[in-house]
Amino acid sequence: MEGTPRLRSAYPATPSRSQRQHRSGGSNGLSRSGRMIRREVRDISELDKKPLPPPDEPYIPESLIEAPTQRLYAFTIWVALWSWKIYDFSNLQESEEQSLWLFMKWVAIDGLWLFGLPSLRIPWLEWSSATIVLLFCAHAVANALMMFRVSIPIGAGFALVGRSLWGAYELAVNEHRVNPRTIEFNESLILGRQIIHILPEGSAVLNAHGAAFCLDSSRPEAKLPITINSTNPILMEIQRVDLGTSANETLTISKSQIKRMHKEASRLTTYSDKPNEPKTLYYTVRKPGVYSLSKVIDESNLEVARKRRGQTVVVPCPKASLLQAKADRCKGELSSVELQVTGTPPLRAKYRRMVNHQVQESTFESIQPDDFSSPFGKTDTLVKISQKIEVDWVRPRQLTVPISESLGTTGRWVYSLSEVIDGLGNKVEYTDHDHEYSERHLSKAPHLHQSIAVHERPLISLRGCSGQNPLKVAKGRSTELPVEFGSSGREAMPDGTYYIDYVFTPVKDQKGTPGQSNRFTIKSGESNPTVAEAGMYTITGISTEFCPGEVLEPAACLIENPPEPQLKVTAEEIFDKCAGSSIGLRVDLDLIGTPPFDVQYQMTRKGERYHTSAIERIHGMRGQIELTPREAGEYTYDFVEVSDAVYKAQRISGQRLTQNVKPAASASISASHPKVACIDEAAQFDVSLHGEGPFTLDYELIHNGKREEFRMKNQTSPRVQIDTPTLHDGGEYILALKSITDGMGCSEFLQEQSRLYVRHQKPKVGFGQLEGKRAIDTLEDKNVELPLRLVGEGPWTIKYADPTGQEHTVQATQPNHRIRVDKAGTYQLLEVHDSVCPGIVDTPAQNFDINWITRPTVRISDLPERSGHTYSKSDICEGEDDSAEVLFTGTPPFQLSYTQHTKLDRGAIAPKKRSLRASLHSASLRMDTAQSGLYTYHLDSLEDSNYDHNAKHFSPLKITQRVNARPSASFLHPGKSYSYCTDEASGEEVIPIQLYGQPPFTLELEIRHHQLGRPELIRIPNIPSTEHEIRIPHSRLQLGRSSLSLRRVSDSNGCSRLLDSATSRVQISVHDAPTITPFDTKSEYCVGERINFALSGTAPFNIFYTFQNSERKAVAKGATFRRLAEKPGVLTITAIADAASNCEAKVNISRVIHGMPSVRVSHGREGYVDLHEGGETEILFEFAGTPPFEFVYTRSGNTERGGKKGAVLDMRQEVSEGEILRVKAGLEGTYEVVAIRDRYCAYAKPGVVVGWGEGRKRVAG
Repeated sequence: MEGTPRLRSAYPATPSRSQRQHRSGGSNGLSRSGRMIRREVRDISELDKKPLPPPDEPYIPESLIEAPTQRLYAFTIWVALWSWKIYDFSNLQESEEQSLWLFMKWVAIDGLWLFGLPSLRIPWLEWSSATIVLLFCAHAVANALMMFRVSIPIGAGFALVGRSLWGAYELAVNEHRVNPRTIEFNESLILGRQIIHILPEGSAVLNAHGAAFCLDSSRPEAKLPITINSTNPILMEIQRVDLGTSANETLTISKSQIKRMHKEASRLTTYSDKPNEPKTLYYTVRKPGVYSLSKVIDESNLEVARKRRGQTVVVPCPKASLLQAKADRCKGELSSVELQVTGTPPLRAKYRRMVNHQVQESTFESIQPDDFSSPFGKTDTLVKISQKIEVDWVRPRQLTVPISESLGTTGRWVYSLSEVIDGLGNKVEYTDHDHEYSERHLSKAPHLHQSIAVHERPLISLRGCSGQNPLKVAKGRSTELPVEFGSSGREAMPDGTYYIDYVFTPVKDQKGTPGQSNRFTIKSGESNPTVAEAGMYTITGISTEFCPGEVLEPAACLIENPPEPQLKVTAEEIFDKCAGSSIGLRVDLDLIGTPPFDVQYQMTRKGERYHTSAIERIHGMRGQIELTPREAGEYTYDFVEVSDAVYKAQRISGQRLTQNVKPAASASISASHPKVACIDEAAQFDVSLHGEGPFTLDYELIHNGKREEFRMKNQTSPRVQIDTPTLHDGGEYILALKSITDGMGCSEFLQEQSRLYVRHQKPKVGFGQLEGKRAIDTLEDKNVELPLRLVGEGPWTIKYADPTGQEHTVQATQPNHRIRVDKAGTYQLLEVHDSVCPGIVDTPAQNFDINWITRPTVRISDLPERSGHTYSKSDICEGEDDSAEVLFTGTPPFQLSYTQHTKLDRGAIAPKKRSLRASLHSASLRMDTAQSGLYTYHLDSLEDSNYDHNAKHFSPLKITQRVNARPSASFLHPGKSYSYCTDEASGEEVIPIQLYGQPPFTLELEIRHHQLGRPELIRIPNIPSTEHEIRIPHSRLQLGRSSLSLRRVSDSNGCSRLLDSATSRVQISVHDAPTITPFDTKSEYCVGERINFALSGTAPFNIFYTFQNSERKAVAKGATFRRLAEKPGVLTITAIADAASNCEAKVNISRVIHGMPSVRVSHGREGYVDLHEGGETEILFEFAGTPPFEFVYTRSGNTERGGKKGAVLDMRQEVSEGEILRVKAGLEGTYEVVAIRDRYCAYAKPGVVVGWGEGRKRVAG
C-alpha cells in the first residue's frame, strides 16, 4: 500500500526494506513521476574517510513478520500490560505493604518491557536512550499514583485550563453556559467608520532625499529617484553637465519611458496604485555628471511645479590603495607607507593597523589639495548646490597621503584599508573578499594592505675576556671567542644569521700598526667564532639580515699563548733522630708555566709487581713534598706528567728518585669507633704494630680522672690484643697508647687512644600496672595487653610463662612494650636480655593476674511459668496499657531483643523485631494491645555493657497474652439525613444500626439540637443481637436540624469503646417551605447583566421559571440563584423547592431584559472619501434600540505606513432622537463611534470611559 493517499497529520509510511538497505545507492536521479531529483553527493575522499554504516535489520526479519505487524504486536502487549495493571488497581486494598509490592512489581515489568523493546529493532520503535528513560520515568510516576491511590484533581485542572483559554463560562437564562466576555464586548454593536483624505498639491522632485551616487566596475549604473505627487507626467527633461568637458546635455524621458518606469516601480512595496499618493520613479544613468530636473509636463499639458530645484551629482566611485614599500624594517624606524586615494575631495579614508594581532582603527579626514574650494561648507546638503553649475570641484582627484609612524614594537605590522568616502558621501567598503582578490592579482588590482616585519636590533659584547684579563690559549690550539648576543628589546632575538665585524692586531704589532678588519658569519644555534692566533680582537660592529646592532663593552679580547709547563726535581733524605737511618725523602719541585700545577708520580716498592700513582697540586711556581712510607723497603719514584691551567697532561721523562727506607716504630688501635661493655665484665682491643721487633708497648686505662698503666713486652707479632681488667664501675673509659720501643731500643711517643662506655646497670624487666594494680577483670575470651617495663638498650628478648606453665619468648623494641594474652590466670616473667647484656627480672613485678567478668541473665517477675521458659499474662481489652516486669543481672545498661508474633482475629501481620534498653537491673516490657488477637513475645538475645549476645550462654524466654477486641457500632447509612416538612403527620423515625462484639450490648446515644447547646443522652441496655433499629419519636425533635450520634458501646467481655461522634452520625431535619427573594429592587435589566436571587432552605434548590414563553427548571446548589441575561425577554419565577422536603412554594417574580443599542457608520462598512482643501462630506449614523440615542465618536489620524493606528485628534458626544443621523465633516481623519446609549442600556468599546450626560448635544434625525 505504498501509494495509499495520506493526510498531512497521518503517521508517515513505514520505510520499505529495500529503502532501508539501499538508502544511498541504486538511484538514477529520477523520481517515480519522472521528475529529476537533485541529491547532494559529498566528495569521494570524504566518503572513504567516514563510511556510513547501513541501519540495523529488525531482530525478527520482515520476511517473517512485517514491520507494521510487529508494531501492532508491541502495542497489543503494551495494552495487555496496562489492562493487567488496571485490574490490580481495582483489587487494591488499603495496605501499605500491598501498595509497595504492586508498585515495585510494575516498575520492574515496565522497565523490562521498555528497555527490552529497542533490542527487537522494530522500525519507528528504535528510540534513543533519553526517550526510553523519559518513558520509564512517566510509567513509574503513573504506577506510584495508581498503586498508592494518590488522588489527582483532574476535573479541577481541566476547568482551570479551560477558564484560562476560553474564559469563565456562566449559566444564562436559557440554561446553557456562555462566555460573559462575548456578551459584554460585542463588536457587532458598533460597525463601520468614515475615512476622509485631503489631496495634496501636484509636484515633481529629483532626488528628494539627497542621496549620493557613484559609478565603477561593480556599479555600472545609477538609478536617480524622481518623486511625483498628485500628478501623472507624460514628459520629463533632465539636464546633464559633463564633469570632464563641462558640456551640457538634455535627456528627454518620453511617455512610454515613464510608463516603463511606473511598471518597474510597481514591483516595490512602497509603490501605491492610488493616483493621489506620492510615487517614486527611477531613471537609469550610466555616465558621471551633474543632473537636474529642468521640465515636467502632466496629462493636461501643464508644467508641474519642481520643488527644491537643485542638482544631483553622479561621480566615479572613490578608491584607495597602499603603495608597496619595504617589507622588513628595524625597530625604531618609520613605517613610511603611502596611501593613494582617488575621488571627489574632500576624501576620507579609514584603515586598520594590526600590530601582533592587536587592531587599532585610524581615519584620515579632509584629504584634499591645498587650493581646493568646495561649496559644501556654504550649503546645508551635499548634493543640492546653487543654481549656477560649477563642475571643477566635482572632478575626481588623485592624492597621496604618507603614513609615518615610529615602529616601536617588534613583530608583524599590517596596514589594511577598510573604506574610503568621497566628498559627496559615496562610500566604498573593502571586504575580506576584496583583500583576497588583491592578494591573488597583485599586478592588476590595487594593493589594499601592506605587511611590515619589524625586527629587533642585535647587541653583542665579550664575556670573561678583555685587554686586562686576557684569554690564554695553548700553542697550536684554537678557542671560541666568548661573545654574548642580546636584543634591544625584552624578547630574545629570533633564529637567524649574525655578521660580526672585528679588527685583529697581532701581539707583535700592538704598538701602533693598524689591525686587520675581518668579519665572522654565524647562525643561531652554532658555536661562537673560533680564534687561534695570539693578539687583540676588537669587535667593531654587529648586524643581522635586516638590522644593524650595537656593540657593548667590553668589546676587545686579548689572546695569549703562554709557555708550556716544565718541572725540575731535587731531593734530600730524611733521617731518624734515634737510629740515624733514612725514613723518607723531602722533594723540591721547581715549575715553569701557568699555575696551578698538577704533578703526577708513580711509587714502586722493590719486590712488588704493582705501583701506586699520586697527584700533587702546586699553587705556585715552587713546591715541596715529603715521601715517607710506613713500611721498610727500597722505593722508586717516577715523575711522569705535569699539567697547568693551559696545558694538560704534558709528559716528562728523566725525573726519577730512589731511596731505602727503614721507618720508625709505631702502633695503632684497629677499632675506629667507641666500644660498649657490660658492667662487671672485661673488654678487648686489637692493636697493630709497625717497625722492627720485638716491641715493648706501654698503655694506660683512664676513668674518673684516675690512670692505671700497663706494659706488654717482647711482642713479635704485628697484631696484639689488649685485655682490660673486670670493669666494676659504669661510665666512660679511655684506652691510650703511651709509647712503643722497637728491637733497636728506640722509643717512639704514641698518641693513639680509644673510648669505652661501660653500662651503669644491668637490663631489667617487670610487669607494669593497670589502674594501679597488676591484676585486671576483663571479658571472657577477650585479648588483654599486659604492660612491660624494660630497662636497658633495645631490642630486648623476654621469656615468660602462661597460667598453664608453657613458656613463651617475645621480642620488644620499646621500653613500654605490651604482650597480648587471652587466658585467665597468673602470668610470670622468667628472664630478659637486651641488645648487649643479659638482665634480671624485677621480683615484685614478676607476676600479673587476669580474671573473667560474669555474663548477663534475664527473668520475668510476678508471672507464673508454665513450662519450657514460657510465661502467660491475663487477657486484656484492645487499646489498654499493659506491661511485664523484666529483671536483669550483669552490668547496666542492658539491651534485650525480642520478636513479637501476632495472630490477629481478623487479618495477618508479619513478626516484628523489637528491643528493650534498661539502664538499671529492672525494666518494663510494654505489651502491644493495638489490635485484638493472640500475642507471643520471644526473648531472643541479651546484651549488657560488657558482653554482646552469645547463643551458647543464653536461654530464650516466651511470654503469651490474649487481647480481646473492643465492641463497635455504626449506622447502616452514616451521614444520611432523615427529614420531613413541618406539615407532615407525627410519627417515629426508624434508624438501623450494626453492632460488633460479644452480645449482649449496652449503647449510649446523643441527640444534639442545633438550636440548643446541651445534648440529650439516651441509653439502650441489653441489646441481644448485632443488628438493631433505633426509633426516635418526633416529640423528641425540634424544628431545624438535629444530629444523632453513637456515643459509647460495651459488650459482655467487659470491653467498651467511646465512639467518634463526628463519623458515626446521621442528621434529622425538620424543615419549613423554601423561599426565594431578589437581591435588588429594580425590575429592568440589560443584556449582559446578572440577575441575582437569595434562597432560603436546604440546598440544592429546584427553581421553576418561564422565559420567552418557555417553561424551564434550574438547580441551585448554594444559597444564591444567579443567571446571566443573554437575550432580551421577560423572566418570571413561578415556584421553588429544596432538598430537605418535597414541599414546593409558589411565587410570581418577573424581570424585564432589554437588548443592547447598536450603531452603524457608513452602512456598517469602511467609507473612503478624498477631498480637496475646503471641501465637506456627510457622515451617516444608523441606530437600533429605544430612542433617544446618545453616542460618542472620535476623529483620529489616518493609518500610517506599517499599519500603525493614528492618534486621536478629537472626541465628540451627541444625542439623536431618531434612528438616522447625518453629520457634516471637512477635516482629514478617521471617524468612528466608540460608545452608544439608548433609553435603557449603554455600550462602549473596550478601554473607553464615557461620562454619560456631560456635554451632550441633542440632534434631530
